Amino acid sequence: MTRSTSLPNGGAFAPAWHGSSPWAQLLILTQRSLKAHLAHRRTLILAMLQPVFMLLLLSEVFGSIVDLDHLPGGVSYLDYLLPALLVTTGIGPAIASGIGLVRDMDNGAVARLRTLPIHAPLLLFARSFADLLRTTAQLAILLVVAVVFMDADPAGGVVGLVAALLLTCVVVWAMTWIFLALAAWLRSAEALQSMAYLVTFPLMFASSAFVPVDRMPGWLQVLAILNPLSYAMDASRALCLDQPLGAQVWSALGASAMVALVGASAAVWAFRRPLV
Repeated sequence: MTRSTSLPNGGAFAPAWHGSSPWAQLLILTQRSLKAHLAHRRTLILAMLQPVFMLLLLSEVFGSIVDLDHLPGGVSYLDYLLPALLVTTGIGPAIASGIGLVRDMDNGAVARLRTLPIHAPLLLFARSFADLLRTTAQLAILLVVAVVFMDADPAGGVVGLVAALLLTCVVVWAMTWIFLALAAWLRSAEALQSMAYLVTFPLMFASSAFVPVDRMPGWLQVLAILNPLSYAMDASRALCLDQPLGAQVWSALGASAMVALVGASAAVWAFRRPLV
């Protein structure tokens, strides 16, 4: 004997629900990541203030020993440092994005989300976008404080600062994918932090961030020229200081696109592995 079930109104059954659209999922998952940031207000406030302290410290320490005659166009050291600090500031949130993914794996959040009809790669994209919004707020606060309270006056004006901010956001988003890929592969916050700082610390100082490349020793000049962060810093500096752009901006954007493509592909592949 077979039991049949019909709707009260005699109509047909509704089709099975397979989940919301990818765009809706991405929006909801991004909001989830943002709420996680906002829930830790003390950490968020410290993160917003950290680049300001770095700018104040580095501008005073290096500004007192750098010969201003060696800076391009005779700019002040604060104006020279500010565009590069945009890029270096973005490294920390990029690393934190990977650490946050590892923690979500450890506390079971990823396992619970995987039981839902959600496209798995959207978890990574949502995290990257949420962290990018947080980083953008950090960088915007840094620029406002530098201009309003520290008398930074780059030749590019507001347009140059905004252009440098947008360029830096692209670079930081690309770097975020590298650390998301490492997080999905290593699945250990301690291992990720050790590897991240082992790589990023030399890249940050062996670059054009703090002093002109031509003032470095010969062997360090070679490293700085080959350093991909130098391209981003030089492009950001050219926009802020209203210098000839040449191929700097396109080189930075092209390198960022390549890094994002490789990093996102590796992150999605590693993230699909079963959780153990």
